[in-house]
Amino acid sequence: MNHDPADTDAVAELQKLLQLQQGACRAEGAVSAAIRKDRLRRAIAMLVRHRDALSEALDADFGNRPRVVSLMMDVMGAITSLKFARKHVGRWMKPRSCKKVMPFGLFGATGRVEYQPKGVVGILGTWNYPIYTTIAPLAYVLAAGNRAIIKPSELNPHTAGLLAQVVREFFDPAEVAAITGGVELGRAFSALPFDHLMLTGGTTVAKAVMRSAAENLVPLTLELGGKSPVIVGRSADIQMTAKRIMLAKCTNSGQLCINADYVCVPRERLESLITAMSAAHARLYPGSYTDNPDWVSIIDARHCSRVDGYVAEAAARGVRVETLGGPFEGPRDKRLPLRLVIDPPEDLDIMRYEIFGPALVVLSYDRLEEVVAGINARPRPLALYYFGKDATEERYVLDHTISGGVSINDVAMHPALEDAPFGGIGNSGMGRYHGYEGFLEFSHARTVFKAGWFDPRKLIGMLPPYGDGKLERMIDRVIRSSMPS
Repeated sequence: MNHDPADTDAVAELQKLLQLQQGACRAEGAVSAAIRKDRLRRAIAMLVRHRDALSEALDADFGNRPRVVSLMMDVMGAITSLKFARKHVGRWMKPRSCKKVMPFGLFGATGRVEYQPKGVVGILGTWNYPIYTTIAPLAYVLAAGNRAIIKPSELNPHTAGLLAQVVREFFDPAEVAAITGGVELGRAFSALPFDHLMLTGGTTVAKAVMRSAAENLVPLTLELGGKSPVIVGRSADIQMTAKRIMLAKCTNSGQLCINADYVCVPRERLESLITAMSAAHARLYPGSYTDNPDWVSIIDARHCSRVDGYVAEAAARGVRVETLGGPFEGPRDKRLPLRLVIDPPEDLDIMRYEIFGPALVVLSYDRLEEVVAGINARPRPLALYYFGKDATEERYVLDHTISGGVSINDVAMHPALEDAPFGGIGNSGMGRYHGYEGFLEFSHARTVFKAGWFDPRKLIGMLPPYGDGKLERMIDRVIRSSMPS
């Protein structure tokens, strides 16, 4: 294997950075609320000052990405997390008192839980939202009092390079550093003895990262993805449903981990939903996908070919394909139209793999129970969506499925709840961030017991020798009295 010399240099730099930050952690000790808030303030200032340059870098990486998309989803999204963490960190980090241990509590013994920084956290971002997937987690890493090393995706070279530059402007490398490089650097990154490692990415990469991290027993937060379903109930408003599916599915040309991957609709409503989605798409993105300025390009030729291949395979098998924003002229400047693939068989790649791009499977169904069974037969998704007005049906879906999160009568809105955990389960990830749960994710909760002014163990017969049987009889009475009535 040929190694990139630049990556080799970056690996050496990374190792030095980790040692620098570890030493700084040990020297600093406890991290005050004021220091944490200041680091969060500087991260906000960094994004505010460089928002235009970051948007331009994102546009250069994608080939076409409207400034408003980058400002809204990457810059503002990350700032929202930073502001929320800064507002609440003082309350989050306060020690929590524990219930007293009897009878020791009668004599002044206390217990508490203190939330310590774990140390140095590594953050591996991904390419679809490279600012958000590095800086939003950083908000909770810093709120927990940690230091951090960030590695943006190598698929965003302009954004990664600029992010490394602006981080140096606002942070000492002993606090926060960003390092750029390719695949070799990514492997080296995940193999280092961080105190915690966060990855946003795909399942295949996550498994490799997890194997590397296991060598050092590094705890992980994995934000992945999967095939997130939309269930359209018979009580759903089809026009509203179609509009909201299109709003989400067309965002970033479908390159969003919580996006709709397949839609399940009652068989008798299939055609009305397809018609409504086509009309909603035409209102949002009029004209052709080849020249609409709001239609985001796919990140690179490989991913463009991957998504196009999913649809081409289905068409070759005689599956119905509806093109929105067409007619279809093939990939143009890494752009593809949104295409609906109607009722494909299960053995096609588009049914087996996460689409993560401008294609959407539409499946017709007769009974809701069949839909739920199909969802449960797949790996657990990062998100699940239900449209309908039937409260009993809604509850059935919630009670009989498991997913990272849920939006009802909308798509991809639950992550906007900053004061609620965001994360996957199983193949869609582990761990969570956002809100108080994000603070806890990157903190070490340490229990502290403090003995009181008198030790009652001798007085109540808890010390050996135990030959008289008094302690045993007392324990037996307590055990027998514990039986629920």
